[in-house]
Amino acid sequence: MNSLHPLKGPDALKLGVFSANADGGLAITDVPERWRASWDDNLEAARIADRAGLDFLLPIARWAGFGGKNKVREWSFETFTWAAALAAATSRIGLFMTVHVPLVHPLYAAKALATVDHISHGRAGLNIVCGWNPKEFAMFGVPLSDKGYDQAAEWLYVIEKAYASEVPFDFHGRYYTLKDVVSRPASVQQPRPVTMNAAFGGPGRDFAAGHCDFLFTTFTEINDAGRHVDDIRARSTAAGRDVGVYTVCHVVCRDSQQEAEDYYQRYAVTLADNAAVDAHMAGKKEFSKSHDGDAYDRYRKRFAGGAGSYPLVGTPARIAEDMLSISKQGYQGIALSFVNYTQELPFFCERVLPLLKQAGLRS
Repeated sequence: MNSLHPLKGPDALKLGVFSANADGGLAITDVPERWRASWDDNLEAARIADRAGLDFLLPIARWAGFGGKNKVREWSFETFTWAAALAAATSRIGLFMTVHVPLVHPLYAAKALATVDHISHGRAGLNIVCGWNPKEFAMFGVPLSDKGYDQAAEWLYVIEKAYASEVPFDFHGRYYTLKDVVSRPASVQQPRPVTMNAAFGGPGRDFAAGHCDFLFTTFTEINDAGRHVDDIRARSTAAGRDVGVYTVCHVVCRDSQQEAEDYYQRYAVTLADNAAVDAHMAGKKEFSKSHDGDAYDRYRKRFAGGAGSYPLVGTPARIAEDMLSISKQGYQGIALSFVNYTQELPFFCERVLPLLKQAGLRS
């Protein structure tokens, strides 16, 4: 049975909710209304997004936090079980699981992923990450490797072969040696659920170009964002594939521009959890290739506001205009974060989505 995943639907600009499974979302702030990521709040946010017609829910995979006053992102829900529960509570939205390849065996991932795909009737997706935080990996006694994407390619091959094979098979690879492999049921989506990878550096982009359906990347300024799309398209064309390019943004949407900018200043500067911001930026700068090099020096506010992603701050019309500009740069979708998803998503959906429909980006 083949199923049309929401990310393969007709809208020119797909939209999703990012990082709601984790304390704070992407915001590193001490405002009283900061996201607590309780299960009930996750469930409500997912239902709001599903009813509004958004396309996907994308969690982050965190095992340890970044300290600070609030132990930022130390509280987070594991993504397979999170997605399974939300699959049963929603009707049309795509549900991604984010997996650190070195920490999860491919046969466990195959079984869990297929389970969510069946619960959701073909709405599951897999966000493949190799990890960047050595402190988290040390919790598992697993070192970070500069060959992570080579392992990821083998890992994904095992999953695909497990779904496709009608008989048990042996596998002898560089990273996995497996005997009499079976994995039933296979996924509803064939040959596997949709896959994505978040990468900024060359090795990650090459992996996505060769193996994934979508790649998430960041940019510093909208008018320069297209060069990342061109780079990824060139890599995927060379691999004989067509990979969709998505990005991440944090949102402050208010009736007036001044109100939005004042709130952004309040939560991302005045009440930023500065110790956690420092720890997050230092770790990302040293171990992750997720941003332009100068972003760490120029855009501290963005790291407090939304993990260094691009800020969409302003009126509904201003945010719709910026989204149109991002789409014109070649991006096919945006994952969105908010300071408080249940409080802010309804206003965003009610006021911004109709403008995107008028612009021809959404149906």
